[in-house]
Amino acid sequence: MKKFEVINHTADMGIRAYGKDLAELFTNAAYAMASLMTNLEKVNPGHSEDISLYAGNSEELLVSWLNEILYLFASKKMLFSEFEVSEIDEKHLRAKIFGEEFDTKRHVIETEFKAATYHGLRISELKGANSPLPEGVLQAEVIFDI
Repeated sequence: MKKFEVINHTADMGIRAYGKDLAELFTNAAYAMASLMTNLEKVNPGHSEDISLYAGNSEELLVSWLNEILYLFASKKMLFSEFEVSEIDEKHLRAKIFGEEFDTKRHVIETEFKAATYHGLRISELKGANSPLPEGVLQAEVIFDI
């Protein structure tokens, strides 16, 4: 199953992420955002950060999750290439993310994201024969302010 695809958007950039459950969905959304920021093959996952978040629902939690990763990039100059969601439900997430400090000699920022937005935000379960993915797969659509 594919992890994500890029959504065409007039002024900003979006992703459509997939997962068999919320943990995989959130992991793939983070991977999609990070891979659009830089070449993840050049990011050494030697440093880790623990993340614990609470939100009103799964959509708000997804935006908080992605924005937390962007915040760590902006505040600590860290790029992340691996994401492990250890606990998740509709309102809470606990995860560990792995990466390294941004190095201008090895890393190129291909897309600078300002934030994940609520515009067009949606988490849904795929149903029916018209979907190219198995029934029951979760899908999230997120638009980023760039």
